[in-house]
Amino acid sequence: MQTRDGGRAEFATTLSEWYDVANMHFLSYLRWLVLPIFIVWAWFSPKFGDRWFSALERFASQVAARKRTVILAVAFSSIAIRLGLLWAMPVPVAAVHDDFSLLVAADTFCHGRLANPAHPMSAFLDTFHLLQHPTYSSIYQPAQEAALALGQILGHPWIGVLLSMAGMCAAMTWMLQGWFPPKWALLGGILVILRMHLFTYWLESYWGGAVAAAGAALVLGAFPRIITSQRSRDALLMGVGAALLANSRPVEGLIFCIPLASALLYWLFSRQRAAFLTTLRRVLLPFACVMVPTLAFMGYYNWRVTGDPLLFPHSLYVRDYTNYSVFIWQTPPPPMRYPNPEFERFFNIWIRETFHPSWHLVWEKCQSWWQFFLGSFLAIPFVALPWVLRDRRTRLPLVLFVWCGLGLLAVVYFEPHYAAPMAAAFFILLVHAMRHLRRWEVRGRPVGIFLTRLVVVLAIVRVGVLAAEAYRHPLLDWSVYRARIVRQLEAAPGKQLVIVRYAPDHFVHHEWVYNGADIDGGKVVWARETPGRDLAPLLRYFRDRKVWIVKADLLPPRLEPYPSESPTQFAPTEDHP
Repeated sequence: MQTRDGGRAEFATTLSEWYDVANMHFLSYLRWLVLPIFIVWAWFSPKFGDRWFSALERFASQVAARKRTVILAVAFSSIAIRLGLLWAMPVPVAAVHDDFSLLVAADTFCHGRLANPAHPMSAFLDTFHLLQHPTYSSIYQPAQEAALALGQILGHPWIGVLLSMAGMCAAMTWMLQGWFPPKWALLGGILVILRMHLFTYWLESYWGGAVAAAGAALVLGAFPRIITSQRSRDALLMGVGAALLANSRPVEGLIFCIPLASALLYWLFSRQRAAFLTTLRRVLLPFACVMVPTLAFMGYYNWRVTGDPLLFPHSLYVRDYTNYSVFIWQTPPPPMRYPNPEFERFFNIWIRETFHPSWHLVWEKCQSWWQFFLGSFLAIPFVALPWVLRDRRTRLPLVLFVWCGLGLLAVVYFEPHYAAPMAAAFFILLVHAMRHLRRWEVRGRPVGIFLTRLVVVLAIVRVGVLAAEAYRHPLLDWSVYRARIVRQLEAAPGKQLVIVRYAPDHFVHHEWVYNGADIDGGKVVWARETPGRDLAPLLRYFRDRKVWIVKADLLPPRLEPYPSESPTQFAPTEDHP
C-alpha cells in the first residue's frame, strides 16, 4: 500500500479542505449545469433508456432476493472499489488530533493493555486529545480504537478503517432488508457505498463514524425483526449494536436508543401475559446477556484509564483541559491557563472563536450535515417528502431522525461523525422517499421513474469526478512531511529524540508531538520545545538517543541536529525535508 506522498505540484492543505475543493468542482460542474437539464429531460422523455435500465433492475431484483449474498457482496464491493481507487487516493496519513489520539489507543491495545502508565517527561510530551495523568491514554471510547488495532495487527491501522467501513455498509444493508423489500434494500446499500463510504473522511482518515453507524444500523435493523419474529439472534444483534454505540458515541448512542427503547417497551407491555413471558425469554434475556458484560467492560475500561469506573476519559479531559461551553445556551467559562502556547491558542482562541454558542452555529451544523450526508442529488427523492410524512411506516425513523437532530443541535461542537447514529434513520427515510418518488407521475408522465434512476447515475458519476479530482489535486500537507521524517529517522541507526520548535503564529491543528504507546521503547520520540522551559531534564532522561530539532513551520519543515550535536547525513536538503 502506498502512502499519500504526493509528488505533483498542486495540493490541498488538509483532507477536509481537499474534500471541500473537490466537491466544489463537482457541484459547479453538475449541480448548476447538468441537473437542470436532467429535470427538463425527465419531463419530455421520462422513459429514456428504459430498455437498459429495466433489464438492469430485473437483474438486481433477482440478485437482491439472496439476502445474505447481497450483504456479503456489499461489504466486499466496498473494499474492492476503494482498493481500486488507490491510484487516486492512496492510504491516508494521520493528520488531525483525533487521528493520532486513536492511533495511540490502537497501539496500546496491540501492546496488550488498555492504558499506559503516566510518563515522567509528560510535561514535554503533552499534546492534544491525550490524557497524560493518571494514565497516558486516548480520550475516546475503545470501539474505533479496537478497529484500528485490528488493522495494525493485519499490517496497517487503515485496514481496520476499511474493514469497519465495509461492516457499516453491510450492517446498513441488513437493516434496510428488515424495513423494505429486497430490491430496495439493495439500492439503499449501493447508495450507502456511493455516498457515505467513498470520498469521505470516515474512510480517508482514522477518526470516522463507521463503527457507530454500524451499531445504529444493527439496533434499528433488529427492531422490526423482533416485532415480527421475536428471534433471539435479532435481540443479540440489537445488543451488539447498542454495545458498539456505547463504546463509540455513548452520548449520541444513548439519545438514539431512547425512542427505540420506548417503542420496544410499549410493544412488550401491550402483549398478553403468555406472549409477554415468551418475549421476555427470547428478546430481553439475550439482549441483557450482551449489555450487562458491555456495561461491566465500560466501567473496567474507565477505571483502567481514569481510575474511576464512572468517569469517562473524555469527561476527564473536558474537566482538566477544556474551557468552552458544551450547550448552546451556556455562557463560556473563564479562560484557563496552559503550560504551552499551542494549548493557549487552541483552547483560548481557536475553540472560543469557532464554537462560541450562537444560533448561527446551528445553521452551520445543518449545512455541514447536509453536505456530508445528503448533497444536491440525494435531495432529489425528498420532493416526495409530503408522501413520506404521511406514510405510517416512517414514523419511528422520522422520530429518531428529529430526536437525534435536536440532540446534536443542542451542543456547541459538531462534526459529521457525531451524527453517525442518526445516519441509519436517514437512510430508511431516503429509501422510503425513493419508493414514493418512483411512483410519482405528473400529468400522466412517469417522471418519478426517471428521477430515481437519475439519483443513482449521478451518485456513480460523482465517484468518477471525485476520483479525477483526487488525482489532479493530491493531498500534500504538513502531515506528509512529518510522515517522511518519521520514515527517515526510523531507518537511521539507534534511537532518536525529536524536539519540535513552532513559530509564534503556528497553526494549532498541525501538531507534530505524538508518540506511540511505548514511548521509552519507541524508535522515535517527539517532544515539545516550550518557551521558558528548560530542556535539560528531557535531554538527561533520553540521553541514549540522537537528538534532533524540527522547525515545523518552515516550508518544507526542516530537520536539523540539535545544536549540541554535530551535522550528520540527515542535515536538510532542498529535495529531502
